[in-house]
Amino acid sequence: MITVSSMDAQNRFGQLLDTVQREPVTITRHGRTTAFIISPRDMQDLQDARRKRSAALDAFDAWSQNAAASALPAAASLTDEEVTATVKASR
Repeated sequence: MITVSSMDAQNRFGQLLDTVQREPVTITRHGRTTAFIISPRDMQDLQDARRKRSAALDAFDAWSQNAAASALPAAASLTDEEVTATVKASR
């Protein structure tokens, strides 16, 4: 990933558009990162990863709610150590 100042980015914008097809570009202002330029393919990959993450979180939430609903009342009083010991004993 290359890094350029905001002034360089303004002056070399066309070149940066070509560069981002190969690698992301970091734009800095006063020495601090202010933006990234990425290719459409990289953006699509990021959006796909976000959708997958969201779907995984939704599935985990559904599983967690189902597990809580089907758990016996005594399960709520178990400590982490007791759960760990039970899992180890079942192996």
